[in-house]
Amino acid sequence: MTTIAFIGLGHMGTPMSRNLLRGGHRVLGFDLSADALQALSQAGGQAATSIAHAVGQADVVITMVPTGTHVRQVYEGEAGILAHARPGALLIDSSTIDVESSRLVHDLAAQQGFDMVDAPVSGAVPAAEAARLVFMVGGTAAAFERAEPILQHMGSSVVHVGAAGSGQSMKACNNMMAGMSAITLSETLALARRLGLDEQKVYDVMTHASGNCWMLQSYCPVPGPVPGAPSNRDYAPGFAMSLMLKDMRLAQAAARTVGYETPFAARATQMYEAAVAEGHGGRDFSYMYKIVSGE
Repeated sequence: MTTIAFIGLGHMGTPMSRNLLRGGHRVLGFDLSADALQALSQAGGQAATSIAHAVGQADVVITMVPTGTHVRQVYEGEAGILAHARPGALLIDSSTIDVESSRLVHDLAAQQGFDMVDAPVSGAVPAAEAARLVFMVGGTAAAFERAEPILQHMGSSVVHVGAAGSGQSMKACNNMMAGMSAITLSETLALARRLGLDEQKVYDVMTHASGNCWMLQSYCPVPGPVPGAPSNRDYAPGFAMSLMLKDMRLAQAAARTVGYETPFAARATQMYEAAVAEGHGGRDFSYMYKIVSGE
């Protein structure tokens, strides 16, 4: 049994920690939310009173917090992870953040002798609950070898994609594609409806033809064809529009660091910005269909 400190028990962190408990590990969790700590305790974990309390007992530390600023806050300083983690502990950051912040924290961890990986995820809350997340892992081969058995309790795919920060780079590219796919598929389905085509027939044909994509097959933005999709739950978020906007902005920032222009992604980012400004940030990002179609 491995003792794991889990910092950040939000919509993703809570089900991820539950799956670690199901895997037979001891989990000490810390979050600013008393409700999140109570949920972990009810699942069989232990609520820590501080970051220091959690990580001081842990063989592995996992963080799942909103932004690069938050990651730096929980790792750095007198109250942070690097000041209180046990010597030899493995550090895993599964937050989705900018590449620069990720590499900075990697460097700080390496300077203090810690193995670390950045391991952002794809799959949103349903995949977190079902332990079917896709982990994109950046770090040394040795650190990945240590992290892989832990991550396998929470995911169906764990891939080492490169050196420190590469997991964040991969996540930026993946979600840029998902964000654009939601818009282009929405345009396609809106046109199909205006041409008098039935959505189920469109789904049946396209999922076996050259127009198929993950967004259509698994997350169809019109109600009906995919029963588990948010479109059949009034667009209650599996992955909120505001989070997709965050990831689209991260992809734009990553592109700027290498001097590469992404005009289609830039336009898609503007559309997500407008959707959030109009008050749709709490809806699933597949609600883009309603915006694009005008329905």
